[in-house]
Amino acid sequence: MQDTIVIRPYLRLSGLEPLVIRPETNFVNVGERTNVTGSKKFARLIKENKYEEALSVARQQVESGAQVLDVNMDDALLDGVQAMTTFLNLVQSEPDIAKIPIMIDSSKFEIIEAGLKCVQGKCIVNSISMKEGEAKFIEQAIICQSYGASVIVMAFDEKGQADTKERKVNICHRAYKILTEQVGFEPQDIIFDPNIFAVATGLEEHNNYGVDFIEATREIKQLMPLTKVSGGVSNLSFSFRGNDHVREAMHSVFLYHAIKAGMDMGIVNAGQLVVYDEIEPQLRELCEDVILNRNNDNNEATEKLISFAETVKAKGKVEVKDEAWRNNPVEERLKHALVNGITDYIDADTEEARQKYSTPLEVIEGPLMNGMNVVGDLFGAGKMFLPQVVKSARVMKKSVAILTPYIEAEKEERKQAHLAAGTVNAEAAGAPKVLLATVKGDVHDIGKNIVGVVLGCNGYDIIDLGVMVPADKILDTAEKEKADIIGLSGLITPSLDEMVHVAHEMKRRNMKQPLLIGGATTSRMHTAVKIAPQYNNGVLHILDASRSVTAVSTLLSKEKKDLLQKTANEYEGLRNQFLNKNKKDLVPYTEAVITKEYFDWKSYKPVKPAVDGIKVLKEFDLGIIAKYIDWGPFFIAWEMPGHFPEVLSDKIFGAEANRLYQDAQKLVQQIVTEKWFTASGVIGFWPATTNNADTITLQTENGVVKLESLRQQLKKAVGQPSYSLADFIKPKELGDDYIGSFAVTIHGAKKHIEKFAAEHDEYNKIMVQILADRFVEAFAECLHERTRKEYWGYEKDERLSNEQLIKEEYKGIRPAPGYPACPDHTEKLKLFLLLNVTENIGIELTESLAMNPPASVCGWYIAHPQSHYFGLGKIGKDQLADYAKRKGMTIEEAEKWLRPVLE
Repeated sequence: MQDTIVIRPYLRLSGLEPLVIRPETNFVNVGERTNVTGSKKFARLIKENKYEEALSVARQQVESGAQVLDVNMDDALLDGVQAMTTFLNLVQSEPDIAKIPIMIDSSKFEIIEAGLKCVQGKCIVNSISMKEGEAKFIEQAIICQSYGASVIVMAFDEKGQADTKERKVNICHRAYKILTEQVGFEPQDIIFDPNIFAVATGLEEHNNYGVDFIEATREIKQLMPLTKVSGGVSNLSFSFRGNDHVREAMHSVFLYHAIKAGMDMGIVNAGQLVVYDEIEPQLRELCEDVILNRNNDNNEATEKLISFAETVKAKGKVEVKDEAWRNNPVEERLKHALVNGITDYIDADTEEARQKYSTPLEVIEGPLMNGMNVVGDLFGAGKMFLPQVVKSARVMKKSVAILTPYIEAEKEERKQAHLAAGTVNAEAAGAPKVLLATVKGDVHDIGKNIVGVVLGCNGYDIIDLGVMVPADKILDTAEKEKADIIGLSGLITPSLDEMVHVAHEMKRRNMKQPLLIGGATTSRMHTAVKIAPQYNNGVLHILDASRSVTAVSTLLSKEKKDLLQKTANEYEGLRNQFLNKNKKDLVPYTEAVITKEYFDWKSYKPVKPAVDGIKVLKEFDLGIIAKYIDWGPFFIAWEMPGHFPEVLSDKIFGAEANRLYQDAQKLVQQIVTEKWFTASGVIGFWPATTNNADTITLQTENGVVKLESLRQQLKKAVGQPSYSLADFIKPKELGDDYIGSFAVTIHGAKKHIEKFAAEHDEYNKIMVQILADRFVEAFAECLHERTRKEYWGYEKDERLSNEQLIKEEYKGIRPAPGYPACPDHTEKLKLFLLLNVTENIGIELTESLAMNPPASVCGWYIAHPQSHYFGLGKIGKDQLADYAKRKGMTIEEAEKWLRPVLE
């Protein structure tokens, strides 16, 4: 008999992927920059009708960690309905953006309703209220419900906005009863905004606004426990605008108390937050007096905070090196070194501890593990960040390396003693073992390495098999080493199929270890639909390194069964959702070709490339490449959200981000000066035309080469074209055109990665890996600029800053096989043949068509001034069949390579 699946009453949102807000879910961050009232850049792009470019703002929000995307088009100079419709339709065709839920934000309900007609999944409407009476409120709520949306309800009625606790609670409760009893809303689909107002204004009637919100939140959650509470935090500190130091502290103090009272989500600028524990005590107490309205008779607390604010307006921060910790006992010194990542004294302190304790193992199990437990707790609580944890691992590994020879000597002594006495030597089983591997065909392992470090910091024994590991080796090693958990990683799309194969083999072998799935190409939905059904003893998708510790510790505890059952139920729900979901509205492929993007080809005069054929660039100047580095992805790789350079002044991440940036700059200088890396590239250009559909024909010295493109099929608003890369090349009957291609790589990183690994320096090991990726991307940017100005020469007078290059303000594009506009990796084979890549610069392709060395990039050069990037989205079986025929593949082979984009 099949078990009953219990659907718990959580707020369930979705884009392409689900977002379930459970009781244990942390504060939910809503991306705020796709809002014409809050982002000058976004507003400018929308007003200039540059919707495709405006998508980059949304994409940056997703990449920076937004869990929900707020979209607002309220501007007097905009047609809000048209703008919302156009932008959201485009968002839906970009899988990397559309994966998160949308918050449709407007004060005009006709704009909200227009947005509701565009979004897939389950969105949030922001907002409705009773300010125009119950009838209008019910009418709008019914419309929202008919589209399956959750709603934010403002504490606003016919008398105005609620400003006291009683009014906030009463209005919200009244709205709740109307929504649940008359409209039929589920309680968990209701989100209340009880209004956050400014405090410390000098008016006594405003002094209790903070308390009113916090206490109203507490009472709302008690009275209506399944609902959620949201709010706009920046309103609170409006009186102190211009004094970021005080505003940051106020926001942090307010959120500390509001979240404890039950606040679930909000649009909060992470750049205006500081860790609660790190606020100087005097300022924290003053903020709490004002926000909690304590000691505030005759505005006394307000006056004190205002006076304090004046003293810190121009106050600079002076860093003083405090060595007082060196006077503490050795246990405290070791803990301090671990928490702060200090290796300066680790040799002496480890030796002192070894002399103090009976055995070297006691040093590891005692003060070292106690220190790492503190690191784990701080990381789990969000009070330490990934770069700090990796530095802690470096300290731990150096200390353990000092103790290891003594431990091995003691083991040998015990072994000889047992041999002499004729007794059995039973050594302890040791720490739980986690086996990690990047699957066969894939060479990318930065994320896996970071997970290994984080788990190692939490006391687990990590068996890292490296990259391109076949299924048999993974499973043989797991059985031989008696691993407790197996973790698989992969970056490229074909790795997903290999993960399915590993899971199937685990079931065939009747293995019992839980299987963890992670990596950039993986998702919770794919894990649930494709991998989990292959293996019955637990499959979990791990989003990032910070989630790995909780998952592993639970899987190794008595709560394992509950977690696996809960996950199995959730994945069953996801599979049902996937099978029963509404199919996307696709247009026939023949119609998509007709609605291609058209250009004035007769007026377009293509520039003949200055380079005829192929040009190889060996040992390119690293100093020149370094100037093109985009530091944004560097911080994302270290799981530090936000944009560069803003992240350096972020009040949560800023201090550590600056240290990380300084370390990286020093290492970049060393890499350049000492020539750690060798940069090589190859480019080529050929005459090219299209068949006015999706085939690009190249004329090469070895004959004709045909590149096959894929075309968007998602139904769009009237007048919106269905894009294909072939659209940007001139049709044959209209004359000649050109296309280029490139491949670049960084050799030499592996040697230094292995050196740092041998020195137990995980921090610099991962730093070199990440910088190798940054260098090769910078090389691609540098080479593209030289191509536009010199090697092709179609934009000889271009003068752009590095920031403008990063924002892609140049003419032309360089799409890469395997990426959103051209997701088929097999086109890479043609590129490698055209440029003779392996022989010229030493990049090899794996069987899954990943490039090795991992720090390698390749792609096409397209020069048309109106060419642009796009995401393909889903395609239909009709295009699949046509594409397979054009490629000379079977349908099954084409499906294998295109599976992620198939409807």
